[in-house]
Amino acid sequence: MAAITKTMSIEEVVMKWPKTFNTFMEFGLHCIGCEAASFENIEQGALAHGIDVDELVAALNKVAEEKDRKKR
Repeated sequence: MAAITKTMSIEEVVMKWPKTFNTFMEFGLHCIGCEAASFENIEQGALAHGIDVDELVAALNKVAEEKDRKKR
């Protein structure tokens, strides 16, 4: 079961669940390819871009859980 939290780094999430890339883009968090993605956590990125972090984390978990379900 996916357990993405706002304290996880953006890069960590995208590496583990590649389909979350689209979710970050849909929310306007386009810094996936920038250097900050490797050390900035989801909450920091969301706050810097005026994004509701709880809504973003919920959407990311939904995508990740769908992928995890398909693995079973």
